[in-house]
Amino acid sequence: MIVNSPEFTSLFTHALNQLFTIFKTHDYELRIAGGAVRDILLKKKPKDVDFATTATPDEMKAMFQKLEVRTINNKGESHGTVTARIDSENFEITTLRIDVVTDGRHAEVQFTTDWERDAGRRDLTVNSMFLDQDGKLYDYFNGYQDLMDRRVVFVGNTEQRIQEDYLRILRYFRFYGRIANSPDNHDPECVRIIEKNRQCLARISGERIWVDLKKIVTGNFYGDLLKTIIDCKLHQFLGLPDEPDMKEFELVLNNTRGVECNAITILSSMMKSSEEMVAFHQRCKLSCYERDLGLFLISHRNKTYDCIGDYKLSIVAVKAKSTMALDWGKELMKYRGDSKYIEEISNWTLPKFPIKGGMAVEHGAPAGKRLGPVLDRLLAHWVNSDFQMTPEELLKKVPEIVEELEKSRPKDRSSSPPGKKIKK
Repeated sequence: MIVNSPEFTSLFTHALNQLFTIFKTHDYELRIAGGAVRDILLKKKPKDVDFATTATPDEMKAMFQKLEVRTINNKGESHGTVTARIDSENFEITTLRIDVVTDGRHAEVQFTTDWERDAGRRDLTVNSMFLDQDGKLYDYFNGYQDLMDRRVVFVGNTEQRIQEDYLRILRYFRFYGRIANSPDNHDPECVRIIEKNRQCLARISGERIWVDLKKIVTGNFYGDLLKTIIDCKLHQFLGLPDEPDMKEFELVLNNTRGVECNAITILSSMMKSSEEMVAFHQRCKLSCYERDLGLFLISHRNKTYDCIGDYKLSIVAVKAKSTMALDWGKELMKYRGDSKYIEEISNWTLPKFPIKGGMAVEHGAPAGKRLGPVLDRLLAHWVNSDFQMTPEELLKKVPEIVEELEKSRPKDRSSSPPGKKIKK
């Protein structure tokens, strides 16, 4: 099969043509590999293009050095990867290889010149194809037909591929969301093998888990895929709660249908408490932004939001940078099904609350732990005035607020009349 689509031909800049010429004149084969081939066949222009070659890293370096082609990022050489820079373009080229030893996480490799053996070590058939400079497709494991049929199939023996690297369990779901055209067209035997090997996900680092889990949650059919993940009991090894809140999850799935969300917005719906979010963070090593977004959503999702002003109150109360607070507020709106407010909130400049704790204390507010509720009431007054109340007007409210809080505060039992014992 010859590929001649715009997605393929548009890749061939002067620099790429020069790269192919270099390998050809030195009697080495060079082909486009893996995910880029898959995307081209799906009529998508690939974001990243990887290359495979019969040349070893030492042979590539000698060739580039002779021609004064710069090489960068030498860290990949032990795995067979050399990065060449031509005309300000970087090309990542990897020597054909086979796995010699695998431990479920990483592999020791041996270089080869056998294209089929290299394809045979890859995870999925749709990721195991190559294209040469003339557009000839090299497909050793029926990847093209699987791609046309929208099927996600492991190369060769499913269990063997999974046991070589248990992260491939999540890669299966990730690529299912990218390739499949229906949410429930899983091969039952494949799902059975995935469930059988689920405990070995505990051996995979949280960082690697999160990269693929995040892509699953932001891809197609993420709701159905997450349910399948839970049905297979994988969630316990991903840092998700042992007993996810599926009722809340279904509610948020419905609220966010057709809306682009942060992955944390979806996953936080499964968590019943902040402690479960912290446990997820500890397993998956989230960014501080992601962790704090999850904690914000969990602590604010059950409040009453009758209008956009209620959201503004939650946003200005967040002790974070203004851009962060606005982002979190938008995600909260999506979570609760109030996306109608997002455009208005996006055009809103987050004002700075003009009252400091010391200012309130000078006007009669108690210091210490009892100061917080006073500031919360002042903040609510400020928001309800559409942020128009001046510091002077707000501070005049302090005595009134203190009196209201004192009336609502439970009586201190230790203040009973002298000589009268308090029953315990």
